[in-house]
Amino acid sequence: MLLYLRLLKESFAFAMNALRNNKLRTMLSLLGVTIGIFSIIAVLAAVDSLDQKIQSDLSTLDKNTIYLTSQSFGPTDVPRWKREQFPNVTFEEYQYMKTAMKDVENSCFQYFTVSQNITYESRTSEAVNMVAVTAEFVDIQRLEFSEGRFFNESESYSGKQVVVLGYDIAQNLFDGFNPIGKTVRMYGQKFTVIGVTKKKGSSGIDIGGGDDTSAFFPATFLRRIYGDNNPQVLPVIVVKPEKGTDIEALKSDIAQKLRNFRGVKQGDIDNFFINILSGLTDMIDGLLGSLRVGGIIISFFSFLVGGFGIANIMFVSVKERTNLIGIQKSLGAKNKFILFQFLFEAIILCLIGGAIGLLIVWLLAMLLTNILDFEFVLSFSNVLIGTSLSVIVGLISGILPAISASKLDPVEAIRSGM
Repeated sequence: MLLYLRLLKESFAFAMNALRNNKLRTMLSLLGVTIGIFSIIAVLAAVDSLDQKIQSDLSTLDKNTIYLTSQSFGPTDVPRWKREQFPNVTFEEYQYMKTAMKDVENSCFQYFTVSQNITYESRTSEAVNMVAVTAEFVDIQRLEFSEGRFFNESESYSGKQVVVLGYDIAQNLFDGFNPIGKTVRMYGQKFTVIGVTKKKGSSGIDIGGGDDTSAFFPATFLRRIYGDNNPQVLPVIVVKPEKGTDIEALKSDIAQKLRNFRGVKQGDIDNFFINILSGLTDMIDGLLGSLRVGGIIISFFSFLVGGFGIANIMFVSVKERTNLIGIQKSLGAKNKFILFQFLFEAIILCLIGGAIGLLIVWLLAMLLTNILDFEFVLSFSNVLIGTSLSVIVGLISGILPAISASKLDPVEAIRSGM
């Protein structure tokens, strides 16, 4: 044990000496390792941060939440021309399904629609995410409020012109003043503000429009404007199953009931899609996994360059210290001692380069977290990955120089150094 500690101490001293005596050469060689560690850990940290934010956003929804609509949220075997012939779900179908479905905790009707501008006096919020829903949406989405409330069932079914603003929209329009009871304009008409949601932050992926840049209002109002078959809106029936429900059985039940209501003939395919939120999250996980793999592949080339740089330093170090190696061997140093000495030195150099890369990632994460409304996280597991990769690169790039040093003949080594 003492031998290895002595080896580490000497190797560290040699590594520091290389940095002091050949600053430019050593730093250029370490640059490859630094860039490699920076690129791979930056990608992993960014993907992990995005994944954490998405999971946080989706935590308010049951992953078994079902979206019944005329379009598929993912890949499908149904040809596009046939999908385009599928009728939209209707409000009447929602009312029927709401009473007919079993094992359902709650359900609501929603329109996915184009964004709109909202105006209050001289202030305007542009491209606001408009969320036209029935009153049950607040329980399915589990919305929380900083001020006011959500619209009730009576206001929902009558299509009363009331609106709940997302936190950012309220801040932009009212600049900190209480917006409750104020009148805003959207769709060319006046709406009374009755609530403001709590600040949530945005991941860029929000199911059902539950982010801070949304406006929630009764779906019946939009039905009066667009009707049930307008290309500017996509009607959706949102179903939240009871806990412990057999989802496949529920899907079959929903499909059978809607087929009967629509009069779909036996043998014909469903003319609607039953989308499950868990399927979307699986797709997102697959996308994030692909990003991780892509980042690792790209970073591999930086590691390759960095490995060659470290190997070059070590071969030069062996040449410069040939006389010293001969003296060490003549005094009884074994080949293993010399081998580990150079291997440890290569690892230490790579760890220095890796530490610089990790430091840059950490500083960048801190900077972006402060600038953007998004928390970048450098987890301990990613630090561990970066450190492990540095050690691996050091082992691979230092093994050949270390072997060549350990096999030097002591007499020839001393002579070559004279």
